Amino acid sequence: MTHDARRLALTMGDAAGIGPEIIVRAIASGAAGPCVVVGSVDVMRRATAQSGLLLPVALLDAPDDAVPPDCVPVWQPPALPAGLGDLVMGQVQATAGAAAACCIEAAARLALAGQVAGIVTAPIHKEALAASGVHHPGHTEMLQALAGAPAVRMMLANGELRVVLVTIHVALRRAIELLDFDAVLQTLRIVQGAAVRWGQPRPRIAVAGLNPHAGEGGLFGDEELRFIAPAIAAAVAEGIDARGPFAPDTVFMRARHAPGHPGEFDIVVAMTHDHGLIPVKYLGVEHGVNVTLGLPFVRTSPDHGTAFDIAGRRPADARSFEAAIRMARQLAG
Repeated sequence: MTHDARRLALTMGDAAGIGPEIIVRAIASGAAGPCVVVGSVDVMRRATAQSGLLLPVALLDAPDDAVPPDCVPVWQPPALPAGLGDLVMGQVQATAGAAAACCIEAAARLALAGQVAGIVTAPIHKEALAASGVHHPGHTEMLQALAGAPAVRMMLANGELRVVLVTIHVALRRAIELLDFDAVLQTLRIVQGAAVRWGQPRPRIAVAGLNPHAGEGGLFGDEELRFIAPAIAAAVAEGIDARGPFAPDTVFMRARHAPGHPGEFDIVVAMTHDHGLIPVKYLGVEHGVNVTLGLPFVRTSPDHGTAFDIAGRRPADARSFEAAIRMARQLAG
């Protein structure tokens, strides 16, 4: 056995989606670098065949085994369900959800033990996850529980924009109920801590309001006055360069780093899921990367789902997954 401190764990994702395919494409292109796929050998062999790649799939006895050159290195967690290679492509299946959860848990344990530099997760299907009996709505919440992290936040990033969310996978009505002074201040602290770890000691953080025009002085809602602005002031008192609240319909344009347009801010904090993610995804899902802040290890993922409509039928675009790998290596140092 050997240990490569640069090795990333790539989780298989939903076996019936495009996750296995984008993994093998990233490995074939050379974008993956040192890695181990946490998943099913049968699924990865099927993905390689469907992609038309002449790339052998090697079964590792242990996740830190030496990896043969020019292959897809796969470690199967002991609890992985059987028969995954026979699952119907592009359909919600409880077995696929159970397998995805098994791989996530196994990869998180490797990261917590320091056996990998970080994990990059291929897409899972939330319905399949729920059908398998997993009660976490997505990767972010599941990894938080596995790591015992007190609080985490989702950041979606590309080369032009980085956005961190205060609330994530809950109904909009519930998200508004969850917003308060502590949630906003905690988010700003998590953003600051994460930026320090990736080498940016004083990021310029813009905070988007919740309401149109950031409430317009209370005319369109008072959340900005009641707790968003006070949370920003408290963060500033702690030495965090936080500003706002700004109107959410313009702050993303101001923060965007584009040719000839250096952004005014390094990171935008948004109150709810769609408020923050629509602007980033509009710039191109093939470039977006999801990063979980607040975990004791690096975790990234592509900015798209399982794409059941094309899984096993048409070639999948691996660029977002490759971007997630590059960012994981950057954040892992």
